Amino acid sequence: MSVDVSALVRTRVHHPEAIAEAAARRVRRPLIGDSGRLMIVAADHPARGALSVGDRKLAMANRADLLERLCLALGRPGVDGVLATADILDDLLLLGALDGKVVMGSMNRGGLAGASFELDDRFTGHRPEDIERLRFDAGKLLLRVDYDDPGSLDTLESTAHAVDAMAERRLPVFVEPFISRRDPVTGKVRNDLSADAVTKSIAIAAGLGGTSAY
Repeated sequence: MSVDVSALVRTRVHHPEAIAEAAARRVRRPLIGDSGRLMIVAADHPARGALSVGDRKLAMANRADLLERLCLALGRPGVDGVLATADILDDLLLLGALDGKVVMGSMNRGGLAGASFELDDRFTGHRPEDIERLRFDAGKLLLRVDYDDPGSLDTLESTAHAVDAMAERRLPVFVEPFISRRDPVTGKVRNDLSADAVTKSIAIAAGLGGTSAY
């Protein structure tokens, strides 16, 4: 599929209401299909300034190329939907690429990649009320816990509030938890994928929020 970014810009400028109209008429599907599995394409990395893929530093910086790849992926058998930030989901709505797909709004993107405040991951993306208004199917948030970074505490508290707000709207939220540490040499945040760390991160995430989802 060839994407005309200029046409998308013209629609946004002259008919900004087209996004809400496309969201209102989008054909929805059950969150989990007959297979019991869920294959979601993640495309929320650019909002954190993470644009590289392999040795290509700006691989996700070209919006037309990114949208074309997403449309191609969404058209593949077995792909259930997409996770992305508002700017990308708006364009996919206008392109008609989200009919019959699971749509997840990315909620916290404030922890910019490589920033000193990366673990203070503010909720700068979709709010629960946005996900409800646009008839999206779920929200997603990233929870990285670094025992040496106080920013993780702010993220934990914000995450608990977000979980409660989604539960009040009877909307599922997918939490992606990690125990994380900064590399003492490079300063980069690394996720600990050992069995012990993954088990601990799941336990921490499971205890957040005070309202059951359903």
